[in-house]
Parts: sequence; structure tokens; C-alpha cells
Amino acid sequence: MPKVSVDIPQQLLDDLNCHVGVDRKFVSQSDAIRTAIRKLLDRMDDVDTRHGRIKE
Repeated sequence: MPKVSVDIPQQLLDDLNCHVGVDRKFVSQSDAIRTAIRKLLDRMDDVDTRHGRIKE
């Protein structure tokens, strides 16, 4: 899997880390970020479909 490096504000990282760890929603920062990207892309696809930019 390719690796990507990003710069994010400390506040976002702190918020992300509240959801990462044992007995939390995500097992790692990478898992949380991949899930967020997938959800964002799905939403963007839904919007594009509604506006006729993507054929179903």
C-alpha cells in the first residue's frame, strides 16, 4: 500500500487521537484516516450523482 504524508493542524490530530486506541473506534491513526477518506469520497460521489456528474 502506498504511503502518503500530510501536514495537519495539531487540533485535528488531537481530535483524531481521541478516537484511536484500545476500546475505541479505530485501531490506529491510519485506520481512522482511511475511513474518513472513504466516507468523504462516498459523499462526494453521492453529490456528483445527484447533480448528474456521475452516471449510476
